[in-house]
Amino acid sequence: MSQKIESTNLGAPRVCPIADALEIVGERWSLLVLREIGFDVHRFKDIQVNTGAPRETLALRLRKLEEAGVIERRRYSERPPRDEYLLTAAGRDLLPVLGALRAWGEQHAAPTSRSSAAAGER
Repeated sequence: MSQKIESTNLGAPRVCPIADALEIVGERWSLLVLREIGFDVHRFKDIQVNTGAPRETLALRLRKLEEAGVIERRRYSERPPRDEYLLTAAGRDLLPVLGALRAWGEQHAAPTSRSSAAAGER
């Protein structure tokens, strides 16, 4: 993150691209959907199984990500109608962010790191 000091605007929220990004992808199911599509899992049922997302929640997140231009839907079967989901350029640009979040989780949020951190505090 930039070390540039930004002025404080007391009485109003700070204009911030991080907050803007979180409006689009800052929710558990959205990030897990992006993880799955990044792992080349493209079909609704497979994404649902791998994330554990409730069906309605998953449908809403997919729609929101599509409307934001992060993923695109492509029809792969006409009978019955079936779609798959792919990352757009904007979605692919999120993959390094997900990789960094994964690395942070492995180091600081995984059950083994929490256990060893707690043991080190004793």
